[in-house]
Amino acid sequence: MLNIVLFGPPGAGKGTQSEKIQTKYNLIHLSTGDLFRKHLSEGTELGIEAQKFMDEGNLVPDRVVIGMVEEKIADNMDANGFIFDGFPRTIPQAESLDEMLSGRNIPIQVMVSLDVPDDELRTRLLLRGETSGRADDQNEEKINNRIRVYKEETIPVAEFYQKTGRYQSINGVGSIEDIFDRICSTIDSR
Repeated sequence: MLNIVLFGPPGAGKGTQSEKIQTKYNLIHLSTGDLFRKHLSEGTELGIEAQKFMDEGNLVPDRVVIGMVEEKIADNMDANGFIFDGFPRTIPQAESLDEMLSGRNIPIQVMVSLDVPDDELRTRLLLRGETSGRADDQNEEKINNRIRVYKEETIPVAEFYQKTGRYQSINGVGSIEDIFDRICSTIDSR
């Protein structure tokens, strides 16, 4: 089973690349945003619990997020593997994911981190904001805050994977195909 964490700041191209990786390697795309939407719309026990925290303006606790991820994995144990997109975001999430996957003997092989300079991220997000209608992509102050939060809160997850020898930085600037080729070379070398 091939398990990959796709990592990078907002605007790095994770969504675009995860679709291509998913197709090429026939992986299950595992996005916490998708899981939240599914559980909320179906009114599951985990969805109801998550909604309570979200209604109060709080982050959904790791145990609830991990519960959703674990359920998705358990339902797809016959898959070729998973691509984790936007997860894990914290060290406790990374540790819980490792523990859960090692218990099933299906570890993360590599974290692929898309490395894109801040100026390029701003340009991409502002362009995306013109076409997507996403309010958080239309305001440079909000974009700068998202990049700052990523650096302060999410970068430690990359350091976690570096310590375990599973981290690989990829130049995230260039054509979509060139970036994809770099990612595939990294995956294929594992």
